[in-house]
Amino acid sequence: MRTAGLAPRRVRDYLPPRMIWVLLALAAALVVLLGAAAAMASPDDLGRAGRSLTMTCRGRTQSYTPWPGLHYGLPMLASLAVATGACGWSLRRIATRPGDEQSRRDRSLAIVAVWGLVVSSSLLGAASTASDALMNTGCGGAVWVIGRWVLGPLSLVAFAATPLMLVTVLSPKATWQRRTARQVRR
Repeated sequence: MRTAGLAPRRVRDYLPPRMIWVLLALAAALVVLLGAAAAMASPDDLGRAGRSLTMTCRGRTQSYTPWPGLHYGLPMLASLAVATGACGWSLRRIATRPGDEQSRRDRSLAIVAVWGLVVSSSLLGAASTASDALMNTGCGGAVWVIGRWVLGPLSLVAFAATPLMLVTVLSPKATWQRRTARQVRR
């Protein structure tokens, strides 16, 4: 005889809490970084908008490219939006379909890790590119501090998170747990 609980299943019940908060912070940092970079962007030497950073300091005008302005930032934001929608849809399907609780948690973890892979790899590219451009300016001061002490550590966090998310996606956690449980029963 089978029984079923009457409580509705919700997506948030299957999300890994610590991973979600870290990834939401990284996604917020990515959006803020791309917004600030778009505001600072200028046309490159061929006149294409949003591709370089042009700064004037000590009487010299310097231009650095690539810069994560609108030209590079809009595709990143579009991929983030598409990935967020796809992962949200997938998580909703996982929560509402039949199956056991552990397989729902494992699939939800993999879906969140895929979204985290999109977030962390985009942040890695944007933060390291912006940090490199800011560190190579001859201006120093606040620009150098932002490049060194804000964007540098942010790119290192994204650098650490990217392979972690990839391993989480590729690890056969559910398969190994089921095999071990079967072997113990024998």
